[in-house]
Amino acid sequence: MRIWSLHPCLLDRRALVACWRETLLAQKVLRGLTRGYTNHPQLIRFRAHPQPLEAVAAYLSGLADEADTRGYSFNRALIGAGEDSTDKAYKNGTDKAENPYASVALIPVPLGQLEYELAFLQHKVAGRDPEWEHRLSERLAARGELAACAHPLFEVVPGAIEPWEKTKDF
Repeated sequence: MRIWSLHPCLLDRRALVACWRETLLAQKVLRGLTRGYTNHPQLIRFRAHPQPLEAVAAYLSGLADEADTRGYSFNRALIGAGEDSTDKAYKNGTDKAENPYASVALIPVPLGQLEYELAFLQHKVAGRDPEWEHRLSERLAARGELAACAHPLFEVVPGAIEPWEKTKDF
């Protein structure tokens, strides 16, 4: 399971689709609807959030927004914060489709974690999609500093790689 801290626009097709599937699984885990993956380290930051289901829903909305931009079809009906999935508004009345982050506290992500994930993504993309590798470089250049490369649910803070991250050498 990989729930990227990086902005979805940086993910190649395989990473974006896998992240969507794996975050839907995370949503099920947080709802108590599965027995597997309950102690997965990628869920730590969502479990620590004061509104874990709402945070996962906001995260999934960011992935779905990127999918829409690319012309992919991600089923937004699968996004739910533990309430009736036909409810179109958060508790504060804000339209979910308009701003899924309006009522959800941002999750801090250390800059070191973002650096590690970017290096990991670049390594994966280099081996499977040279065309996306070029696009990734362009998108990174357009975003400027690395702090602008985080998923909208995350707030970049100083720090090293998260202790729960299982790092790999590449």
